[in-house]
Amino acid sequence: MKEKISRDNLIHLIIIVVGSLMISAGFNLFFIPHSILSSGLSGIAILLGLITPFDTGLLNFVLNLPLLIIGMFKLGKRFIIFTIISVVVTSMALYIIPVIKVASDPLLSSIFGGVIGGVGVGIILRASGSSGGFDIVAVLLTLKRDIPLGAILSGLNAVVVIFSGFIFGWDSALNTLIGIYASGKVIDTIHTRHIKLTLMIITQKGDEIQKRLLENFYRGITIMEGYGAYTGEKKKILMTVITRYQLTDIKQLINQYDPKAFVNITETKEVMGLFERNR
Repeated sequence: MKEKISRDNLIHLIIIVVGSLMISAGFNLFFIPHSILSSGLSGIAILLGLITPFDTGLLNFVLNLPLLIIGMFKLGKRFIIFTIISVVVTSMALYIIPVIKVASDPLLSSIFGGVIGGVGVGIILRASGSSGGFDIVAVLLTLKRDIPLGAILSGLNAVVVIFSGFIFGWDSALNTLIGIYASGKVIDTIHTRHIKLTLMIITQKGDEIQKRLLENFYRGITIMEGYGAYTGEKKKILMTVITRYQLTDIKQLINQYDPKAFVNITETKEVMGLFERNR
């Protein structure tokens, strides 16, 4: 078990480093050359880096410090360690990667920069970390309500767009808005923790599957007795609600213990009552 946890942490760490490098590449190769701002505190760091002599990477790290401290108390040690690693890697990469204008068209740069940065943020969030800044605020909010994280980030970034318009002109502000929108849509495509699924498992090996589910997943299960209308065989019906992240592992578990189990999977619009949202 310890070896599995260690291996998982290593994989998550690699994903976080790759995602952080993607974010930095999106900034230095697409956003900054056209005075396009990214979302969140990193956008403010780009803004200050363009109008002051300070390096964007250094500003990104300094601006994130207060939220990292808050996150330490609210979001757990593992999450915040991964977030600190992401912020450090992103800040260093912003300093190392040269600022090059890959595309001459600001519109194309805003779209591709947003998509690349959004993929980076999305895979970091799936690896149980964050890229810092407003991501921490958004994650805190999604723990309370099932709101798409990308939508929250887009709402928090209105101030970045306004600043961009007043300082660099409204063409730049509109390109910033496009970049933020593209990034938010990609994040919601990758980060699907807010999506809940209801599983109804009909199986002849209900006791075994019930035991394994409770051992491996922090989810409640409702059990009902049933029988096949055609065969008359007694079966157990297990019903549970999970996050989309857990679906692949649960399908493998069910297939391992009862390949003939009938499983109905439906997307759940809303969950009320006792449901652990942190897992």
